[in-house]
Amino acid sequence: MDEEHTAGYTEPCGVCSAVDWGISDECHFYCRSCHNVIERTKEVVDLNFTPGTTRISTIGRGARTKKNERGREWRICEGFQFILRNQADALLRLGVSPHFKDQVLCQLWRLYLQKSRQAFTNNPVKSSRLKLRNPDSESDSAPESTVISASETDGEANQSSTAASNTDYSSEWSQCSGSMDADTYLTPRLKRGRGLMNLKKTLALIHLALVWSREALTLSDLLRLVKEGFVPYCNAYEDLPEEMKLEGKDALIFRDERDPSHQAVHREAQNLALFLQLPAFPPIGRQSLLHPGMLSLRYMTDANLPDELHPWICRLMERAGMADQTLHTFNPPARSILPRYDLQAAALIIVTLKLLFGLDDHSEWILSNDVNIRDDEGDMFNLRRWYRLLQSALLRAQQRRDQETARKTWKAQKLIYMNKKDKWVAMKRKRIAEQVQICFEKLSSRMAGVQRDGPSSFIFCWGDEDGADGPSLHQQKLDGVMTLKSEVLTPSNSTYWHPSLRLCKEWRCKSHYKEVEPTLPRMFVWLLQLFSFLLDVKPFCMYEEVLTMERRIIGHKTQRHKPLNRKRTKTSPKIQKRGQDKEPGLKKPQKRKKTQLQE
Repeated sequence: MDEEHTAGYTEPCGVCSAVDWGISDECHFYCRSCHNVIERTKEVVDLNFTPGTTRISTIGRGARTKKNERGREWRICEGFQFILRNQADALLRLGVSPHFKDQVLCQLWRLYLQKSRQAFTNNPVKSSRLKLRNPDSESDSAPESTVISASETDGEANQSSTAASNTDYSSEWSQCSGSMDADTYLTPRLKRGRGLMNLKKTLALIHLALVWSREALTLSDLLRLVKEGFVPYCNAYEDLPEEMKLEGKDALIFRDERDPSHQAVHREAQNLALFLQLPAFPPIGRQSLLHPGMLSLRYMTDANLPDELHPWICRLMERAGMADQTLHTFNPPARSILPRYDLQAAALIIVTLKLLFGLDDHSEWILSNDVNIRDDEGDMFNLRRWYRLLQSALLRAQQRRDQETARKTWKAQKLIYMNKKDKWVAMKRKRIAEQVQICFEKLSSRMAGVQRDGPSSFIFCWGDEDGADGPSLHQQKLDGVMTLKSEVLTPSNSTYWHPSLRLCKEWRCKSHYKEVEPTLPRMFVWLLQLFSFLLDVKPFCMYEEVLTMERRIIGHKTQRHKPLNRKRTKTSPKIQKRGQDKEPGLKKPQKRKKTQLQE
C-alpha cells in the first residue's frame, strides 16, 4: 500500500542515501533502511466531503513564490464577443438554422463594432485610461479591436487585440480591473451615448437576427430559454477563457443577477436597430412562422381552445387590415416600431373571444347555459368548463414556476470581486450558501442533481396520457355560440364592449391599466393574466396590445369617455330577458361602453 503513495517520491535519504520510503501511522514519510523520519507527509482526502467543512490538506515545506495570475490584456468588446458566440451556439444546439449565426448575427456584430467605433473604423474610440497610463504613446494610434468572421464563429474567435505592452502599465490595470477599457465603458459621456454593449443588448442583437432570419422563435421564447438556463445570460461570463481575468469594475459590466424583461429587451432592440441604421427587414408573409396568424395556432393549442376559432381569427385579421405583410415588416428607416409578434397573436385571440362570447361577466355564462341545454353529444365548446379546466392548470403551472424560481441559483460559481479586500468575505459567504443549499435540497421534494427536461414551446400538455393537465378541447365545435342568419353562421352575441380607445402621448403616460383594472370584467382580466403567463409578460403589456388591436378594428375616432363614466348602449332584447348569470368567484363589473355589432 505504501508503494502507491511513495512511488512519485524518489529523493534519497539524507542519512543513508537509500531510496526506500514508507509511511508511518502518523502519515509521515520514513526511510526503511535507517528509519529516518522526514517532514514530508501523505496527502489525505476526506471522502465524506461537505463544502466548507473539509479540506484536502497537504504539508510541504520550502520557499514559495506567489504566482502572478494577471492573465492577458483584453477589451470589453472581446468579452461580449465570446458571450454572444456562446449564446448563438446554444440556439444552434436547440435547432436554429446556422444561417442565423454565420450570415446574420455575425454581420450585425461587425456593424455594431463599426458604428460604436470599436473596430472597422479610422476614428476609434479613444481610451482615456490608455492615455493616462501611457502618456508617451502616440496620440493618433488606435487600439486594434477584435474582428470576427464567419469562420471564427465556429469556435475559433479571434482572441488577439493589440494594447500597450509596458509591464508597469499592465500591472496597474490588472490591479483595478481585468479588462483594459472598463473605465472608458463607465464614463458618463459614453453611457449617455447608449452605444455601449451590455448583457441586455446581446439578447436584443440576437432577437434582431432571429427576426431578420424569420426564425420561429419569438422574443418571449428567447427570454424563456434564458430564464430556464438553456441560453447563457446571468452567469455568461463564467464561460470566458481562463486568461481573461474579470476583476473590479468588470463586475458592473458583465454581471447581472436579474432576468431581463420582455419590455426592456424589446426597447433595447428597437434602439439598437436605429443605432445601427439597419435597412428594411425581410417581409413576414402569411406562411412565415412569425406571422400572427401562424402564432395564434400555437397559442390556441397551448390554451386548449377549439380549432374552429382560428377561421374567426383570420377574418378578424382581414377586418383589422393585418393581412398586408408590410404591417408585420420592420422598417427602421421609416421609424416603424419593431412588431411584437407574440403579443399581437395573443391579442387577436382575446379580441376574437370577446367578439364571440362577450366576456362582460354576463353574456359568456348565459351562452354557457345554452350550450349545456343544447349539447346532447358533448362535443360543443363550453366556456365555463374551459375556464374551470384552465384555472386549475394555471394555478399548478404558476406554482411550478415559483418553485423553479426559488430553486434557481443566482450567484455564480466564478465570483467577480469589486476589490480584493472583499474576496475572502465573498468566498466565505459562498461556502455558507452552498451548505444551506445542500440542506434545503435534502429537505425538498426534488433531489439535487435531477436532470431537467428539455425546452418546450408549450406550457401546458392536453390529452389523455399520463401527466397531462387535462382533456383536450381542440376538436370541440362552436355551434353553441353561433346562429344561422341568411344561411351564414353569425355569433349569437350581438354586442361588443371595449375600454376607452383614447390615444395618449407616450411621453406623458405609459399605461392606464392599473387605474382601469378594477372597472374591467373579471373574466377579461383573467384572460389577460392567462396569456401574460403564457408569454411571461406583465398584464399591462397584454392590455395595451389588446387596445392597439381594437383601435385597428374599430378605429380610434370613437367618442372619448373617462374610464369610470362609460356609457352603455341598448343591448339585444334576447339577452336582456334572460337576466344575469355569473360564474362563482367573478365580481360584478362596472358599467362600460358597448358597441352594437353590424352584420
